[in-house]
Parts: sequence; structure tokens; C-alpha cells
Amino acid sequence: MTTQTGAIVADDENSLKAGERGPALLEDSVLLEKIQHFDHERIPERIVHARGFGAHGYFELTDSLKGISRAGIFNEVGVQTPVFVRFSTVAGNKGSTDLARDVRGFAVKFYTKEGNWDLVGNNIPVFFIQDAIKFPDLIHSAKPEPDREFPQAQTAHDTFWDFASLMPESTHMLMWTMSDRAIPRSFRMMEGFGVHTYRFVNEKGAATFVKFHWRPKLGMQSVVWDEALKISGADPDFHRRDLWNSINEGSFPEWELGLQLFDEDFANKFEFDVLDATKLIPEEVLPLRIVGRLVLDRNVDNFFAETEQAAFCVRNVVPGIDFTNDPLLQGRIFSYQDTQLIRLGGPNFQQIPINAPQCPVMHLQRDGHMQMAVPTGRVNYSPSSLQADSPRQDPQRGLTSFAEPLDGNKLRIRAESFADHFSQARQFFYSQTEPEQNHIISAFIFELSKVETKAVRERMVGQLANVDPEIAERVAKGLGLQGKIQPVPTTVEARTDLDPSPSLSILAKAKETLEGRKVGCLLADGTDANLIKALKTGAEKRNANFAVIAPKVGGALMSNGKLVEGDFQLAGGSSVLFDAVFVALSEDGVAMLLKEAAAVAWVHDAFSHCKVIGATEAARPLLDAAGVISDEGVLLGANAEEFLSRAAEGRVWQREPKVRTIY
Repeated sequence: MTTQTGAIVADDENSLKAGERGPALLEDSVLLEKIQHFDHERIPERIVHARGFGAHGYFELTDSLKGISRAGIFNEVGVQTPVFVRFSTVAGNKGSTDLARDVRGFAVKFYTKEGNWDLVGNNIPVFFIQDAIKFPDLIHSAKPEPDREFPQAQTAHDTFWDFASLMPESTHMLMWTMSDRAIPRSFRMMEGFGVHTYRFVNEKGAATFVKFHWRPKLGMQSVVWDEALKISGADPDFHRRDLWNSINEGSFPEWELGLQLFDEDFANKFEFDVLDATKLIPEEVLPLRIVGRLVLDRNVDNFFAETEQAAFCVRNVVPGIDFTNDPLLQGRIFSYQDTQLIRLGGPNFQQIPINAPQCPVMHLQRDGHMQMAVPTGRVNYSPSSLQADSPRQDPQRGLTSFAEPLDGNKLRIRAESFADHFSQARQFFYSQTEPEQNHIISAFIFELSKVETKAVRERMVGQLANVDPEIAERVAKGLGLQGKIQPVPTTVEARTDLDPSPSLSILAKAKETLEGRKVGCLLADGTDANLIKALKTGAEKRNANFAVIAPKVGGALMSNGKLVEGDFQLAGGSSVLFDAVFVALSEDGVAMLLKEAAAVAWVHDAFSHCKVIGATEAARPLLDAAGVISDEGVLLGANAEEFLSRAAEGRVWQREPKVRTIY
């Protein structure tokens, strides 16, 4: 052990004192250095996306885009480009829960041979606002209210909904954030989007519009709201633990990169403005072209040095990738770089290893706070003639912008093509399956029920009436609002002729699989050992994790007299942590667990969250005590194969009307 200057430390247990019981001495350089560094360990957390988790991996191109983009990363099939990916929630602080209802950040840093490219996106393809000038207002409204500093990591309060009800452009995004997309089961099971329309530019300077989509190999999955609340209590680190463990176990998360590529002619003919960040292009209108895959295969060595110091900047692009005139994107180009200057201490944050390019870096920028490099030579300016090897511009290979013709007066104005705020909101809602629609309605009711100001609740329902009267009526009924709903005046009425887009639904394209999922088995003394072996073997065969929950973490004695250790103790292994559950109890085990409220709650939660439940015949009294009603997802007396096959089909959504009120 040494000090920061390399001096070997002889004693790290005791400070230097004047005598055995005397005062500590100010000359103790080891003590001073250690305490002083500790006092300065924290840096300002991100204003948004403060709670995040990252991992390393690579991007591999599978379909060349030669002739469309001159970016090297999109030209040579098979080349693997190193990446660092950070997932995050938006509104909460660093100490908030993973399972907040929120947008999830999906930021990818590509360390390309031509420099770093940061694709800083979300798990939702649209956003709340159209112009960056409103971003501070949006975030101020969503954060804890300034006079009381609560609630944390949630939008269920007056200021957010006051803002949203006065900003009709946010309505489409509200549909997404009230949907199951905002409470994903795992980072590994959510989509990602670049949100904005960007440009690819080829060797001849010709441009193609592009939208970026990440598609998870495991398929999408979300939790239900009551489950999210309970997971937040049972394991607030649920998402980060899931990602860390999956990589450690060698089950590397993977996504496909899909692109929507289109030209000016398509953009001009499309029904909505492609520069409006509150709109999307349905895949049924413009299918994805799959061009590569993203694999995360290495956890960080140190969270602070890598994940916390990772600085994603929207303006980090490479030759062949360019921006558009999206007014929200234009503001982000400035904002991300600006915020890193205060977070990371100055203009040299790109030299921090996690941010440093993995290609040659040559420039004439000098000095500044925390300068790590040692530039040599006398030339730090351009043009110059005194030093032959000083950096020079390269017009042929360098970063150039698309030569877009521009004309017009300087105006503070919103384009008329941005004025339709409700049509795609309606399209999104009616693209969902019935259970998903019910969840959206329930989410609006929950959030607005937390709003103390009646006028805000009424105004928000009035905005929903512009999307569709039936949606507004259902929410109003759940809130107990009396009287006729008054739609908020609008200039553009919602279109009813847009076709549903099944690609916008989670359940419509759900995969029947247990891969990457977790099966929980509740057992106690006397449980059939052969059943546990069959369940574990079957789950692992399907690439699912199998976990044992026992009254004591030390385990339980099986029917053959052998001890099976528990992965979780009953109170610490709630059923909300698993995708499907099996109650593998003997008569003696049931008699013991019927006295445990935690065991009854374990089964009750699994049933109310619409999970597939397998159980031995002997477990029936515990199921009865938990209020379990027989249906196709309750497999009493089933063997391991029957249970696992049904669990792979997903949750039992037809059960939902039996366990909660549907408005």
C-alpha cells in the first residue's frame, strides 16, 4: 500500500499521535491524504439520468451500409467495435429505486476507429416536448417539488401533471410512460431508441434520414404496477443486480440494431413531421433493416471510475453520421457537453479512461483543469509552419456536415407541421392489447389520484378527451370525477383513421420463452427431492435461472433426507422477484407455512400478479389461504415439464379482472 505519491504506508490502522494517548498530529500526511480524498469522493450527480448502471461489450456489423454512410463502423461486416452502455432512470436521484415508473435511458458509447460516437437514447421512441427550450421546465416539474423536496423518483404529484396538462405536445409520451414500457422487467428485456431523426452521409455527400432501434434478443417483458412497488421494497437494485448477474453467469445480454432509412421524398409525404420528437414512424409503414448486434459481455471493474464518470455527449459523432434540424436534438447537442463540464471538473473529461477514444487523438487544445496529457513541442496553434508533425485538418476524411440548403427569417415559432398532438397518442393506445390498455388507464388513475389540485386532474382528463372520449371517461370514472368531461380546446383534432401498429405493443410480439427469466420454488421440510431436481434441470435446460426459497436460508430436508440449501429465506425472497413460481410442499411443509404470513403473501402476490403457479396437491391449503382461484395458470399437481412449458407462454392476463378492478 502506498500514498498517492507512491510512498509506502507502514501503518494504515492508526493515526500519528504525540504519545500513546496524546493528540493526533497535523503532520500525519497519510491521515491527511486519506481523509482529504474521502471528503472529496463525491462529484455532482447527473441532473437527469442520475441512477444508472453500465457494462462493456461490443457492436458487430452484420449488414454493410456502404453507399449510405461513410462511417467505418457501418461499412465492414464482422468487425467488432468496443462499446460501453449505460442504462438509467430519468427523474430520480442516485439513491432511488430501479423500478420507478419512468423513462429508461439507453446510452451507447461506440469506441470506433474514427473516434467516439455516442448514441444517447431512451427505451421509448418519442419524448415529452418538441423544443429543447422547454426541457428545464419539464424536468423541474417532474423532480421533487422545490418547497418540500418530495416525492422522489415519481411523477405522481401536482407540479408534473400541472405542466403536462398545459403541454398538449406531451400527450403521446404520456401514453408511453403510463404503459408497461415504463416499468420493464429487466434492462435486458427492453427496447432502445435514438428518439430523433438523424442523417447518414455517404462518400459523395448525399444524405439519408435514419432512426435507430435496439431490439432485445430475449424479447420484451414488463412487470405490473403493484409488483413494481413491491420489488422497490424487496430489492431496489433489481435491474442492476439482474444485469450484473447475467453477465457474470455468461448469459450475455444482446440486442439487434434496426434502422429506419428514408429519403426526403418519404419525409415530405409522411403524415407527420420527421423532425418532431413527439412522433414516430410505425414499423408497418417503414420496416426496420437489421444491420448489427450489440452484446454486453463484461461488467465494470469499478462503478465510480467507469459508470459514474462515463460522459455521454450527443454531439459526439463520427464522419458519416450527422444531425438534423430537430429543435429538441439541437438543444441536446449543447446540453450534454455543458453538464459534463461541471460534473467532471472541466474541459479534459474526455481524457478519463472510460471516455477516452481508442483511436489516435491529435489536437491543439491545451491546459485546463485536470489535464492528463503532456503535449510536447512549441506549436499549439493552427495554421503553423514550425513543426512538421503538428495536427493538420483533413478535408477528405474529416467530419463534415450535410450541405443542407437553408433559407428563412429568424423566428421564435413552432412549425405548423408539429401541431397534431393527439393522433399518434390515440394510435398508440389502440395498438395495445386489452390488458395493456387496462394498465395505461390504471396508471393514469393512480398518478392523477396523487394530484391534490382538482383543477389539474380535470384539465388532464380534458386533454385525454382530445385523444379519445372513451379513454377520458374511463380515467374519470376511476378518479370519481363528476359531471361532463370538458375537452381542452385544441387546434388539431385527433385522427381516427391511423391503422393500429402491433409493433408498439409488448404483448403482441412477446416471445414464448423462459430464457433469461427466473423461476422461484418454495419448499420446506419433506419436499419431494425428485421434483426439485426435475424443476431445476428443466429450468436450466431452458436457460432460465432456478432459485430455492426456504423458511430458513440454510435450507430444508428433502423427502430423501438430504439438505437443499436455500437461495433466499422466505421473507427475503418475495415472489415478486420471479417470473413464475412453484409451491413444492409436503403436507408437513404446508402445515408449517400456513402459520407464516410471508408464505401466504408469497403465493397471493404471485397469483395477483398473474404469474403461472405450479403446486403439489399437498400445497392446496396454502393456495386456498392465499385466495388462489383455479384457472389455466394454476397447475395443481403438475409435473415439472407441464409447469415450465406453461410458464414459457407468459403471464395469465385473463386472470387480471378477478384480482383488480378494471376501469
